[in-house]
Amino acid sequence: MQRGLDRPGESHVLEAYEAAGGYRAIRKALGMSPEAIIEEVKKSGLRGRGGAGFPTGTKWSFIPRDSDKPRYLLCNSDESEPGTFKDRWLLENDPHLVLEGMMVAAVAIGSHLMFNYFRGEFTYPLARWRAAVEEAYRKGYLGKGIFGSDYDLELVTHYGAGAYIAGEETGMLESLEGKKAFPRNKPPFPAVEGLFRSPTLINNTETLATVPWIVENGADSYVQYGTEKSRGTKLWSCSGPIGRPGVYELEMGYDLMEFLEGDLGGMMEGVELKGIIPGGSSVPVLTPEECRGAKLDYEGLRERGSLVGSGGFIVIGDNMSAVDCLLNLAHFYAHESCGQCTPCREGCGWIEQLVQKILDGRGTQADLETILRVSDLMAGKTICALADAMAWPAVAFIKKYPQEFAALCAEPVDMNELTAAVGRHDHILPRAS
Repeated sequence: MQRGLDRPGESHVLEAYEAAGGYRAIRKALGMSPEAIIEEVKKSGLRGRGGAGFPTGTKWSFIPRDSDKPRYLLCNSDESEPGTFKDRWLLENDPHLVLEGMMVAAVAIGSHLMFNYFRGEFTYPLARWRAAVEEAYRKGYLGKGIFGSDYDLELVTHYGAGAYIAGEETGMLESLEGKKAFPRNKPPFPAVEGLFRSPTLINNTETLATVPWIVENGADSYVQYGTEKSRGTKLWSCSGPIGRPGVYELEMGYDLMEFLEGDLGGMMEGVELKGIIPGGSSVPVLTPEECRGAKLDYEGLRERGSLVGSGGFIVIGDNMSAVDCLLNLAHFYAHESCGQCTPCREGCGWIEQLVQKILDGRGTQADLETILRVSDLMAGKTICALADAMAWPAVAFIKKYPQEFAALCAEPVDMNELTAAVGRHDHILPRAS
């Protein structure tokens, strides 16, 4: 549902965006009451595209209307989840769409100051974004009396330093305030006490980019796409040994294997499918058997024991080691843990060390069981979900590829005992609700 794509190479330019119908949604929104805008987004069934999948309109309605403090709108463009690059695509190719979505959200909550927090490595997307913002200011679409109305709206672009934890919404608030990006305990939630202790709405880049189409065309049109509980479309960042990697927009509920074998061109020649991480590095891997018949929506993936997450569709070939994959993830999370919570600070590092020990051929069955136990002691026991992001892949990889881990251990592994150990700890993995 992007705009401006009928002029290849120019979709990031304001003229091309408007030629494709851009900025009609914000003009319409300026003539609506805030309550009407929020109600339309609620009716659409749009859920947050950053990972949590929380209903967007409901989140907007949490912003208090009677507060004497300013209200802020914050776009989370700190896309740092390994395997995910759809927000980068939006910022590079359709920045005005993101900007218009921010404007509509700001009007809906009565905000007059917006922020966009960029990932520190996003040099090219940042340049495209800043050029789009400058165009908007020159046209009077930002600043005093936007679009000839009496509504004032300013924007601040903040360039992060490249910390994964700053993508967690309360860690981002801390960073914007000039502090370490340590996630906050909740409550209070950002909607009540967010940036500078004022009501703050935080949405992901893709979430906000979806809003203009909904407002312009109506919720009734949007709900025609997707499933009953997972409405609309979703962007998927697809990588791995596949024929056509890239960013794809799919209707929610699309068949996973049809997507892989059809749209993505199947596996590369000579490579068989070993597994797929469907929602970015922090969600559990699915085996080929689990992928068959799976639907790409919130309920469908949860039924298979994984999550939509951020839509980072990582395909793993049979020429890749499951132990190597887990070590790569463990190294990332051990490096990116902010260190505020002991289970995460110590646990991520322990898991990395133990997986490295196994890969080096020095591991034991006790080490595998320690990884499982440590993961259990991490999941759900920290301020933010980074500990879960390490624990879920650790348990899932050992559960689904036990033979690969056992084959690298220095002594024989009792597979029955290992299976029993997995069973004692796999309750932490996502399950159908």
